[in-house]
Amino acid sequence: MTFSIVARCARTNQFGVAISSSSPAVAARCAWARAGVGAVATQNITNPALGPFALDRLTTGASAEEAVHAARDHDDFPDYRQLLAIDANGVTAIHSGANALGIWTSAFGRDCAAGGNLLANDGVPSAMIAAFENSPGPLGDRLMAAMTAAVEAGGEAGPIHSAGLLIVDTQSWPYAELRVDWLDDGCPVAAVAHAWEIYKPQAGAYVTRALNPSAAPSYGVPGDE
Repeated sequence: MTFSIVARCARTNQFGVAISSSSPAVAARCAWARAGVGAVATQNITNPALGPFALDRLTTGASAEEAVHAARDHDDFPDYRQLLAIDANGVTAIHSGANALGIWTSAFGRDCAAGGNLLANDGVPSAMIAAFENSPGPLGDRLMAAMTAAVEAGGEAGPIHSAGLLIVDTQSWPYAELRVDWLDDGCPVAAVAHAWEIYKPQAGAYVTRALNPSAAPSYGVPGDE
């Protein structure tokens, strides 16, 4: 009941996750990233603890494959889990347990990997990879292009209600963390894509506000002069 992509921008070394599901607040439980380290998606009857666990392994120098295998072996019910990871070198790995729901599959590309379960068809992850690899622009643009392609390819077997985008740069906090935790009508992927278009030109300014407030630009809101 989820499809996602983990990726790295080789130019900026940003890492990101984009994800959507029929379940509420999917990004709160399933999207994980750490600056300079990598990104992880945990899904399919999710154990959120596997996200930080895998990132900790990546932090110590483990490869994506080693981190995924360690997380799988650490979990008591690995057959119910689906785990995607990308490491600092852009190498990816995926574990999909035998009890993954419905149609489940995955695909790999350069600096990216995509996977899903309870999919409308088995071509969704490969459509995500193609869109990511063929899209120009910053990492957020490419991740949302992948998610849009997933929806256009059929997406989940049923309606999706939540989605999220998580990007880390060089700080300990997210460069961007945009979420739709529940949407009754409409497409949460489209809503997150719209939020990204609004946030994207301001993202760098929010970093400046944290690091050097005296140099931060004004957005012209009342009291901000």
